[in-house]
Amino acid sequence: MADITDTTPLSTPQHSADGDVQWVRSAADVSRLVNHGSQGRANARIVIGIALGGIFLDAYDLGALAFGIKDITREFNLTPAGTGMVASAITFGAIVGALLGGYLTDKIGRYRVFMADMLFFVVAAIACALAPNEYALAGARFVMGLGVGIDLPVAMAFLSEFAKLKGPGNKASSVAMWCPTWYAAISISYLLVLFFYAVLPESHSDWLWRLILGFGAVPALVIIAIRSRYMSESPVWAANQGNLKEAASILRQSYNINAHVPQDALSQPAPVVNKAKWSNYLNLFRGIYLRRTTLATLLSVVSSFAYNAVAFGLPVIISSFFVQSMLTTILISLVLNLLFAFVGGLLAVRYVPRFGAWRMSLAGYACQLVALLGLALVGRPEGAEEGVVAVGMLALFLFGQGFGPGAHTMTFASLSYPTSLRGVGVGLNQTLMRSSSTLSLFLFPLLVASLDTAVFWVIALAPFIGLASLLAIRWEPSGYDVDAEDYR
Repeated sequence: MADITDTTPLSTPQHSADGDVQWVRSAADVSRLVNHGSQGRANARIVIGIALGGIFLDAYDLGALAFGIKDITREFNLTPAGTGMVASAITFGAIVGALLGGYLTDKIGRYRVFMADMLFFVVAAIACALAPNEYALAGARFVMGLGVGIDLPVAMAFLSEFAKLKGPGNKASSVAMWCPTWYAAISISYLLVLFFYAVLPESHSDWLWRLILGFGAVPALVIIAIRSRYMSESPVWAANQGNLKEAASILRQSYNINAHVPQDALSQPAPVVNKAKWSNYLNLFRGIYLRRTTLATLLSVVSSFAYNAVAFGLPVIISSFFVQSMLTTILISLVLNLLFAFVGGLLAVRYVPRFGAWRMSLAGYACQLVALLGLALVGRPEGAEEGVVAVGMLALFLFGQGFGPGAHTMTFASLSYPTSLRGVGVGLNQTLMRSSSTLSLFLFPLLVASLDTAVFWVIALAPFIGLASLLAIRWEPSGYDVDAEDYR
């Protein structure tokens, strides 16, 4: 266990918190103040915003490569298997990174892991832009995947632990914010593709994918600079490690809660709550956590498989529906993501406190199943009327993903476990989800080559399994004080 001292970085300079003194005698007191406190928490909101940075970069890279993959395939003369290797390399790295990141997030703390993982993005983005062949490109994307995998468990921990349990900015809404952030990044990547497509001379069009992938280093450097100024350790994690004094200090700085530890509590060491260890991964399959882990895993795996197949293949799908220019493909993809996926994600943030993650996920999977069956029945559109129907089905799929499983797979993964197990819980979930992504990204070019648009019959199995899983296991994490399970 890493020691926490008074030199652990805080988000702002020292100042006096407002209100009556709140005495902190145990980790349970810290959790209660975070979950139910009514004081202003401007810095906590900043921390939540910064925590979304890694998710932004993850989505940006997927959207950028979706447009660049055809040029990469042509430049390096790739076979379908070679294309799948390049496309899926990032998820192989994320599988390794998620397992490692989940453990480190619980072992050495949220802050330390958070400050380190952006370096993977910077190095990998530059390496992608300069890659001389497909093997170097795949290797650079594997390194980027390590950063993505490490970042997700700690980002979800911050989103869960710096938000209140209920009310505006609650935990479920904060975690669901990862979804519109993802789609905003996808849309920005489309806009950048559009910009570089417009300004690059036709003779240098082969530079497009290199510029887009390399540009990912810029927001990563910005995030590093912002994190170093505003981030602080999670007060609940600090308290769980036995350092009540540091937890109280963070509450004063980030939450404006006038928290102090009484002298009698300082004179005796506070107990460590469920010390971090590799065997905690096994605890996710014991007792009350078995059903939650089963549901969260099934939802993440099938949602990832379907979304990656459709989202990564979106430009290819649109160009196959309509014999149009690259510009038309970019614009249609951008409109679909902004009007349907992004808006759906915002609705998830707005309405999850009212309807819950379970119901919204159920409705989202139903929309996706209808959309994929519609695409399978339409096949390759003949004429404008069928083309409009096909694009409408894509819009329905993305809308269902946005307000349903796209937003709430992370809700189930993050809010099914208390602070002491949250890192490994999200880490395991991400490992299995990324395994599904890897399979989806690798198989999609092969399936399209052999099945053409009949591939949608295969993809439709994913939302069907999601619906069946939700109906079999009715677990609602939204609004439930899961952190209290650490102190029972």
